[in-house]
Amino acid sequence: MKMNLNIKEKLTLSVGLLVCMIVGLVALSTISLQILTATEPDSPTAEYGLNRSLLLIAIFGLVCIMIGVWLLFKLPGSISKPFKELSGSINEIANHNYDVSLLLTGSTEMESLSANFNRMAKRLRDYHNSSVSALMTSKKYLETIINSIDEPIICLDNDLSLLFINNEALSILNIDRTDAMNRSAQEIALRNDLMRRLINGADSDGGKEKKDEPLKIYADNKESYFQVKYLPVRLSNDNGVQTERKGIVVMLKNITEFHKMDVAKTTFISTISHELKTPVSAILMSSQLLTDKRVGKLNDEQQELSDSIKENGERLLSIIGELLNITQVESGKLLLNPIITRPIELIEYAIKANHVQAEKFGINIEIDYPSQKISRLFVDSEKIAWVLTNLLSNAIRYSNEGSRVIIGAKQPDSRHIALYVQDFGKGIDPRYHESIFERYFRVPGTKIQGSGLGLSISRDFVKAHGGTLSINSAPGKGSCFTVTLPI
Repeated sequence: MKMNLNIKEKLTLSVGLLVCMIVGLVALSTISLQILTATEPDSPTAEYGLNRSLLLIAIFGLVCIMIGVWLLFKLPGSISKPFKELSGSINEIANHNYDVSLLLTGSTEMESLSANFNRMAKRLRDYHNSSVSALMTSKKYLETIINSIDEPIICLDNDLSLLFINNEALSILNIDRTDAMNRSAQEIALRNDLMRRLINGADSDGGKEKKDEPLKIYADNKESYFQVKYLPVRLSNDNGVQTERKGIVVMLKNITEFHKMDVAKTTFISTISHELKTPVSAILMSSQLLTDKRVGKLNDEQQELSDSIKENGERLLSIIGELLNITQVESGKLLLNPIITRPIELIEYAIKANHVQAEKFGINIEIDYPSQKISRLFVDSEKIAWVLTNLLSNAIRYSNEGSRVIIGAKQPDSRHIALYVQDFGKGIDPRYHESIFERYFRVPGTKIQGSGLGLSISRDFVKAHGGTLSINSAPGKGSCFTVTLPI
C-alpha cells in the first residue's frame, strides 16, 4: 500500500529515522562496550565478543550509511519535484499555453493545489479564447471597412513592414495579398517602383506630405493622379499622453477628376488671356493716339476719360499678364533664361516701372545699396525684375500718402544675395503671413483692389530659382518682403 505523505511528514519521518539510527548505533556500541569490560581480557570469550561486537557495529553502521545515502538522493528529489512541475506549468501559462495541466500526487495538499491550478488554467484558456475570438472579429470587421474604402490605404510599422493593405492599394500596386502580407515593404519595393516611391516619402519626413504636386500612376490602362498623405500612428498610454511613433499610414486620394478640371481651367485661362491681350493692347494704343495733339486737342472732360481708359487698360493688361504667368506655373511650362545680372539693375528696373505710381501717391522711394561691391546674380532677370516690381507696387499701394518705401540689396553670406522691399504702412497680422502667398487670397478688411495673384506668382518665380520669398511684418509697423537668391 502506497503512503501519501506531505512534505512536512516526509521531513519528520526522515529526521526521525536518522535519529533512530544514530541512537541505535550509540546503544549498540554502549552495550558492546559494557560486555567487553565485564569479560576478562585474557579469556577466550573476550576475543570472540570483541569480534562479534565489531561485526554488529559494522553491519549496523553500513545499514545506517545506506539509509542515509538513500535519503540524500531520494528526499530532495521527492520534495523539489512538485515545485519543478509547478514552476514548469507556470512558465507554460506565462507563454500563453493555457492547455497545460498539473497533476501532483502524494498528499491532499498537492492534489488540492493541482485542482486549483488546473481550474485557473481552464479559466485563463476560456478568457483567452473569448478575447482572441473578439479580436479576430474586430480585425475582420476593420478589414472589411478598410477594404470597402475606394481609396488606397497602406499601414507600415517603424521597420516598414506591412501591417495591413486594402484591396484598392493592392490593385494600383499590382500585387497579390499573399505576396504582400507579412513581408517588408522594402522587399516589395525592390520589384515595385510605386512602392519604392511611397516608402521613400514615408521614411524621409516623419509623416508629413512630401510634395504639393500629385502622384501620377498608370493603372488599368489609364493615367490616374493621387494626392499622398502620411499619417503617423502613435499610441496613448494610460494617462492619455501619446508616445513615440509606432508606424505610419499611407493614404492616397484619387484626384484624377480634379486634376483634369484643373488642367482644363489652366488651358481656358491661358487661351482667354492670350485672346484678351491683343484687343486690350489695341485699346491702349488707341488711347495713346487720342492724346496725341496731332490728332486733335482734347477738352478737359475728354482728357479725363482718356486717362481713365489708359489707367484701367493698363490695369487689365497687368491682370492678364499675371494670369499668363500663373498658367505657366500651373502647366509646368515655366522656362528660365538666366543671365548674369547685377542686383542694382533689377532694383532700378522696379523703380522705373513704379515711378509714375509713386509720384501719384507722393511716395518717396529710397535705395539701400551697400557701398562695398556685392556679387552678381545668375537669374532670369525678367522674372526677378517682375517680382521686385510687384513687391514695390504693393508697398506703394499699401503705404500712406507722403511716406517712404525702401528697396535695397545685401549679401548676408558668400552664397546668397537678398533683395528686399520695406514699407511703413499698416502692416500684416502674423496670422496671414503664409496665407498671403496663396492664390486669390486677400487680407480681410483690405480695400485696395488687386487680383490676389501677385505674391503667389512671385513666390513661384523665386522658388524656380532655388530661392525663398519671406515676410517680416506686424500691425502698425509696416512690412518687409525679402527675396533670397543663391549666387
